[in-house]
Amino acid sequence: MPLLTRIRGPRDLDRLSLEELDQLAEEIRTFLVDAVSKTGGHLGPNLGVVELTIALHRVFDSPKDKVLWDTGHQSYVHKLLTGRQDFSRLKMKGGLSGYPSQAESEHDVIENSHASTVLGWADGLAKANQVRKRDDHVVAVIGDGALTGGMAWEALNNIAEAKDRPLVIVVNDNERSYAPTIGGLANHLATLRTTDGYERFLARTKDILDRTPVVGRPLYETLHGAKKGLKDFIAPQGMFEDLGLKYVGPIDGHDIEALESALARAKRFGGPVIVHCLTEKGRGYQPALQDEADRFHGIGPIHPDTGLPIKASGADWTSVFGDEMVQLGKEREDIVAITAAMLQPVGLKKFADAFPDRIYDVGIAEQHGAVSAAGLAHGGLHPVFAVYATFLNRAFDQVLMDVALHKCGVTFVLDRAGVTGTDGASHNGMWDMSILQVVPGLRLAAPRDADQVRAQLREAVAVEDAPTVVRFSKGAVGPAVPAVGRVGGMDVLREPGTDRPDVLLVSVGALAPMCLEIAALLDRQGISTTVVDPRWVKPVDEAMAPLADRHRVVVTVEDNSRVGGVGSAIAQALRDAGVDVPLRDFGIPPRFLDHASRAEVMTEIGLTAPDIARQVTGLVSKLDGRFDRSAAAEVEPARD
Repeated sequence: MPLLTRIRGPRDLDRLSLEELDQLAEEIRTFLVDAVSKTGGHLGPNLGVVELTIALHRVFDSPKDKVLWDTGHQSYVHKLLTGRQDFSRLKMKGGLSGYPSQAESEHDVIENSHASTVLGWADGLAKANQVRKRDDHVVAVIGDGALTGGMAWEALNNIAEAKDRPLVIVVNDNERSYAPTIGGLANHLATLRTTDGYERFLARTKDILDRTPVVGRPLYETLHGAKKGLKDFIAPQGMFEDLGLKYVGPIDGHDIEALESALARAKRFGGPVIVHCLTEKGRGYQPALQDEADRFHGIGPIHPDTGLPIKASGADWTSVFGDEMVQLGKEREDIVAITAAMLQPVGLKKFADAFPDRIYDVGIAEQHGAVSAAGLAHGGLHPVFAVYATFLNRAFDQVLMDVALHKCGVTFVLDRAGVTGTDGASHNGMWDMSILQVVPGLRLAAPRDADQVRAQLREAVAVEDAPTVVRFSKGAVGPAVPAVGRVGGMDVLREPGTDRPDVLLVSVGALAPMCLEIAALLDRQGISTTVVDPRWVKPVDEAMAPLADRHRVVVTVEDNSRVGGVGSAIAQALRDAGVDVPLRDFGIPPRFLDHASRAEVMTEIGLTAPDIARQVTGLVSKLDGRFDRSAAAEVEPARD
């Protein structure tokens, strides 16, 4: 009977011998490769933390002790050891989340996957334990990549303040976040060595000099005063200890016995302790180890034996952007690019290869990236900062006060905008078009297809006196959606064939094919519809109000929160212009969305062609004074 099937909770690990624990680690790796190769997910990071997770659950008593993960994509082994071994629907509707989930288990705490937050959580929980006089332990597991985020260091500054507040910080040092970790911190971590030699030397010296009359004690104090220099010579971990944090390590992150010993010592210490563990991302799976790009950080379904994708994927939004950036780089020497530890995921690898002196990886530090972009722009360059839409939330103040206030020509390219689906609530890029509406002077483009990504990226980088934003979806990009006309700066995608049409349907970004389907469904109900793509959704095009005034109803459809989004901005523009036309906005409701496929999420929130067409039919019927529920119910697509 495999050992893994006997693990129903962390305390089942207590009965296993060291040899059995090593066997369990191999079983877990086999399980992960088999399971994740079928569903896709974060494989490499979890292969690297098998022994570490086992040791954590042997030493600490979860859920009484809180084990926190940063980021949560390295929690698959934690799930297995806490009774969740059905990975058949990983990241799918009704299956396990790809991150910790409070709804799944009492062993999970932090659900979001925005890096560098765990130390702040840990600081707060440790303070709560102290106030409530609890003896619970708090353990924060943070990757070395997440330590490039400024929030982590803000938290460390607070954690170190209380010498008697127990908190164990486990640095999972695999020299990578997605790709190899960059920066001065990474270089320093690479040099860290144990302090045991120094501590033993100092202790023996003190004992000898204490017995030496007259000069002994002053000599010891002098020696002790030279502590930093001596330590930096013997073991340069002063970075942490200068903050007041006890340091243990570095520890072989694949040696369960050594890990348990180090963690047990840290647990007993009674104050904040750093346990530095050296791990290997992708350990035990040769295809991952041979993948120098990101060690199979995140994968789709693959052949487990070869690591090759099950099916070839077509062109996606990210690659279209990446290819166009290379072309722009060739044409303009002032174009530079910025990424926040996601060179490959945001499509900048080709640009980096072509122009290695014009790419800047700032680490997991979106705030710094935005401010640095302002400086680059002020220095005469045009930076393009490519980042996931959900992660730009973290740099809002910098976009507002550093880039926009100073009228800097910076282009932000937002990947994974809208509903992303399987990665869950923290990865949906559903707030950017609402948040950015309040930024004075900012211009925001939502391309509908690959041709528009290329065209609008070029339009964006041509702006030198204000921030520009280009946002696009995740996954495969569909066929081109041609325009049949132009009104102001807006593309007309469908003309109504009548001088007084019923509905002006405003299609935002990648939802253009769905909006054309809505128009076709409305046409079957005798409702004439104009479909326009504003292209630039901020500011609202001046031609929007007079165009709306020629219709009976305005409908907006966006892959963004309904609160404060494009629909709200258009409604305000119509009010300001004195255009009194009913407007109905369709978008994402203001709630966090569970993980599922994009199509399943869109269906759940009613953002589909039949749902929208049905409601628009009812709205037009009310205007006619002839609302017919049966007619509205007939609005269904043809089904194969």
